[in-house]
Amino acid sequence: MTRYLLGRVGQAVLVLWAAYTVAFLVLYGLPGDPAALIAAGGDVANSAATPEQVAALRAQYGYDQPLVVQYLHHLGAALTGDLGTSPRTGPVAASIAQAVPPTAQIAALGLLLSVVVGGGLALTATFVRTRWLRQLLLSLPPLGVSVPSFWIGLLLLQGFSFGLGWFPAFGNDGPASLVLPAVTLAVLGSALVAQVFARSLRGEAAEAYADTARAKGASRLRVHLRHTARNASLPTFTITGLLVGQFLAGTVVTETVFSRAGLGQLTATAVSTQDIPLALGVVVFGAAVVVAASLAVDLAYPLLDPRMRRVTRPARGPVPAVAS
Repeated sequence: MTRYLLGRVGQAVLVLWAAYTVAFLVLYGLPGDPAALIAAGGDVANSAATPEQVAALRAQYGYDQPLVVQYLHHLGAALTGDLGTSPRTGPVAASIAQAVPPTAQIAALGLLLSVVVGGGLALTATFVRTRWLRQLLLSLPPLGVSVPSFWIGLLLLQGFSFGLGWFPAFGNDGPASLVLPAVTLAVLGSALVAQVFARSLRGEAAEAYADTARAKGASRLRVHLRHTARNASLPTFTITGLLVGQFLAGTVVTETVFSRAGLGQLTATAVSTQDIPLALGVVVFGAAVVVAASLAVDLAYPLLDPRMRRVTRPARGPVPAVAS
């Protein structure tokens, strides 16, 4: 078990290091002069900055150093929690910390809706006997996955904000402003949960233990909810953990549609202004969230499924001799 845990932690650290390295090489290795962009405010063609001012900025932010020196310097600083300084927003870590709470609010509500709606849809679709109704319910998750998030957001805005006036259209204006962005996220999340859960439910319903439970007199509903749903929930737990990272790190479209402050808007700002330190910080933070969520799922799996503990436990007894 200890070997399994250490292996998963080691993989997580390796993935995070690889994500940081790739992001750094892509952002800092691109053609162009970041110092000139900073001096010009993103508009190099109309810049009035002198070469001396650009050179001073290049030395201030370390852009005059070789790329490997910059990489080692930034990697060492990142290990201590220092993600650098943005020329527009100041310390990157502080900007990210300020943007996380609004994004976490819609991510948490979106995840709750995804589990409740997706789980309920899968349980209902795999239980009903009416063929056309079952097929109709099972066709909803692929539809939810294929529809673009921005289109769902625009439909919700048109219907429930501009049409009915039930929810605010834009901004971070209290709990009511969370509903439409969270529902936009939940359409994709519930579709993924429903797809995975329904497929797992159908597989578990065909297992011998389900037939044994029915032969002992258990009702169809009891077998469905107590036996098959319990075993089928493990793959759903995995996809839910991945949704946590995706919702926290990938809300750019949703927050842009609803003009909400958060990580998505911070990412859009970093990209539009070519703010390299801020873009690198956001990418690294998103990778860290996804890696942490995946690691939490991996570490929790043996606690939820005893079979995983048996698999990860080393075999005891003498090792059979190999014939030479």
